[in-house]
Amino acid sequence: MRVINQTVPSAAQMQEFFGSGEDGPFVMVNLLKFKTRAEYADGRDTDLTGAEAYAIYGAAVQKCIADVGATPGFSGVVTGLMLGEVEDNWDMVALVEYPSLEAFRTMMTLPEYQKIAVHRSAGLAGQLNIRAKASSLGKTGE
Repeated sequence: MRVINQTVPSAAQMQEFFGSGEDGPFVMVNLLKFKTRAEYADGRDTDLTGAEAYAIYGAAVQKCIADVGATPGFSGVVTGLMLGEVEDNWDMVALVEYPSLEAFRTMMTLPEYQKIAVHRSAGLAGQLNIRAKASSLGKTGE
């Protein structure tokens, strides 16, 4: 398996993600890899680490998440890998449950989101976003 962390999806990835025909609630699994030092596109000087810049974004994005009816879930620092192999492990995992793809799209276009996204970009070396839907696997009585 080849793993490629990215910070911005391609047009093809966006089309596939939003054009899938699926809708309804889903959980976005965010696997995050931070830069050692934050790098802002406007060239500003900063002493922030990538994780610190992303933390600014993470605190501010909570309002945007709530504004579209989404719910933050677990988030935490990656401390180890028991199964499988990756060349370079992620630094953090964060889960957010969205009511629909449209809610997620709306969040990304909010002016407040656009304003704080600079901290996300400054802090992230790359990430994986994985959309997950609830499954009846393992449930009994269905």
